[in-house]
Amino acid sequence: MTINPKFKDYRLLVVDDSDYARAQMTSLLTQAGFMVVGEASSAEDALRQVKEKKPHLVLMDIVMPEISGLQLTEKIMADFTQIGVIMVSSLGHEQVVLEAIAAGASDFVQKPVDPLQLTEAVEKFLTTMSKD
Repeated sequence: MTINPKFKDYRLLVVDDSDYARAQMTSLLTQAGFMVVGEASSAEDALRQVKEKKPHLVLMDIVMPEISGLQLTEKIMADFTQIGVIMVSSLGHEQVVLEAIAAGASDFVQKPVDPLQLTEAVEKFLTTMSKD
């Protein structure tokens, strides 16, 4: 599928330590017409790609090997205030969702990922962003 013209100028980065989860999210997002500019499996790689590729939105797993996705979200939000983060995790109980929002995430998508929920969360964020 081609990139949705409405969102063609927005870059997405997928961060997850699971190869399968990254591939699945990247596939879902590109099929829905979004431009995924990179994938990262670690916090270090994610920060490098955020600096280099300047994504508008990062889709972030919570459970990561070096530092948690929550800590990485806090770092991104502190250093790159224009970038949004959507948490994508199997840890979906209320406390984790609240922690994700407190860390700066704009939304939370539960794993296993529902394609419609994922694309709606991304569209909602990018639509809000385009109004600014």
